[in-house]
Amino acid sequence: MAPGPPDNPPGKVALYVRATDQPGFGDYIRYYTKQNSGPFLPGLNSVYDDQVIDGTSYEVQVERGIVRDGQPEEGYNFFNRGDTVTLKVCNIDKATYDFWRTVEFNYASIGNPFSSPTKVLSNVSGNALGYFGGYAAQFRTVIISR
Repeated sequence: MAPGPPDNPPGKVALYVRATDQPGFGDYIRYYTKQNSGPFLPGLNSVYDDQVIDGTSYEVQVERGIVRDGQPEEGYNFFNRGDTVTLKVCNIDKATYDFWRTVEFNYASIGNPFSSPTKVLSNVSGNALGYFGGYAAQFRTVIISR
């Protein structure tokens, strides 16, 4: 854990995870965080593939999950000192990745007059919007010191 930037409010911390990707392209994940007794929420950008990190060890910031009912609150990417944080990392297939990647891109570009239109990719037939997929979840919990 590293403290937030100098202009960040006191008591906030950035949470990082160190992980190793198995060699071989085609790994896709979606992550969620649970802050204290709250629900599991997906990050603003919650899906990733291994095109850049294939077969390497890396460190990345884990941003707090958000409720997608508007713009994320300021400081959504930090946790509070004393929080119990549970990270849920799910292995997903490419169709699930493509669905959530396009949904999240669309969400992030809402209201931007210069953004490109995005078609949300679906693997459900009959012109339905959605996906059919499975999640294989792993959990890790950390208590952030005060």
